[in-house]
Amino acid sequence: VLFYLTGPSAKPAQSEQPLDIGTRLELFVDDYLIDSMEGLRLKLHTPISAGKVLTLNKSWEGVTSDYVIVFKDEDRYRMYFRGTSHAGYTIPSMLVPGEKEVPEHIGVTSYAESPDGLSWSRPSLGIYEFNGSNDNSIVWMGPETCCFAPFKDANPMVQAENQYKAVSTTVLNQKPVLVGYVSPDAVNWKKIREEPIITDGHFDSLNVVFWDTVQGHYVAIYRSIRNGIRSIKYAFSQDFLNWSSGQWGEFGDTPIEHLYTNAATAYFRAPHIYLSFPRRYLPWKTKLEEVPYPGASETVFMSSRDGIHWDRRFMEAFIRPGRDPRNWMHRSTLVSWGVVPTGPDTLSIYVLRNRDFPSVYVERSVLRMDGFVSVHAGYSGGELVTRPLIFQGQNLILNFATSAAGSIRLEIQDTQGNPLPGFSLDESPLIWGDEIEHTVQWQRSRVKKAYGEPLSKISGKAVRLRFIMKDADLFSLRFNSKNK
Repeated sequence: VLFYLTGPSAKPAQSEQPLDIGTRLELFVDDYLIDSMEGLRLKLHTPISAGKVLTLNKSWEGVTSDYVIVFKDEDRYRMYFRGTSHAGYTIPSMLVPGEKEVPEHIGVTSYAESPDGLSWSRPSLGIYEFNGSNDNSIVWMGPETCCFAPFKDANPMVQAENQYKAVSTTVLNQKPVLVGYVSPDAVNWKKIREEPIITDGHFDSLNVVFWDTVQGHYVAIYRSIRNGIRSIKYAFSQDFLNWSSGQWGEFGDTPIEHLYTNAATAYFRAPHIYLSFPRRYLPWKTKLEEVPYPGASETVFMSSRDGIHWDRRFMEAFIRPGRDPRNWMHRSTLVSWGVVPTGPDTLSIYVLRNRDFPSVYVERSVLRMDGFVSVHAGYSGGELVTRPLIFQGQNLILNFATSAAGSIRLEIQDTQGNPLPGFSLDESPLIWGDEIEHTVQWQRSRVKKAYGEPLSKISGKAVRLRFIMKDADLFSLRFNSKNK
């Protein structure tokens, strides 16, 4: 016997301007869509390790390799990272027999690529000489390699010879600044000019820049220090050269923490939403004995719709250091910049592990598509009512998962909370299973299974969605105009 919450929903507390979501995908990473919830909560999901994909042990890399960048570029995936090996970081007593560090050397930017995001290799590029040989995958060498951060420019007006861009940190007049680079092919780089492009930050970790396809400008989210705390700033530009003054990231009333890196990106399926995976740094906590530098690190999660105001409701770790004692060092567990698809229903995120040891490596971690946060219902169930929204199309697509005993039912209401004819809770289909793209189909009669009213009848009108959930997770929704 199945039991459902079928009582009348709570009436909306007040009227408000409807959200025009059109056909765009919406994630439940924040309260943007939510008017009220009873018996439900937003749940942060932890990615699952898919194993090591690259050990950073080449002669031009080493124990302090760091700051990984990954992006999908048509038929291949590209990876960049700092290659360095600084003496004095490794704990000698933790080395295993036969393990050796790469000797200390000048910093470089190393490159790897993959056809599928799963298997990675370093091409021999022959661009720079290292230790008497050009047989290496170095794409940049010199003082600016600390935090070299490339991206493919999605600006529709970009010229072919500048279709890849990057920023990196250097020091000018004893002050850290960001300089810019361009490339026609993602491996041969040159400075766009000698003068810096952004100067109002500290910049001593990975600083990210990308073209915002929704706002139509470049975005920079970069490291600075505020009252002694590592934090982030946001700036924008129309031409990549002239930037607005940086605005400090705001985190509401959450505890102040050191955010060593930010890994902020516009989510490729919903680019109006920024997702960020900061490396949270706790300098006062040291786990291992003989550590030359204090502190511990892990990854957290936050989101934003403007790059300035960040939702930090999830204070718990997104990725923990885990069982390996080598991940409890001061600057391990770095999430790379870049969330990429590696299958029709799978996302991959790359994590730096074992920093400061000869075993330093990049790990691939996976989530279901859109699977960062869900509206979560336990066995006792609950309900969610959205804010008034306007959609376009004739289908509602849900990304959800339930148990065998669980389910989701759905009602469409007017803005005052009254069920619309043909879309009441009694007319809702029983939604259960585990699907990335489930098209909801209403039925007038569960016995005859006759199709109900088409959504196109209310497309463009302000409505509310009421979800009744039991032992279920709802990750995202969108409307579309395809016939399914």
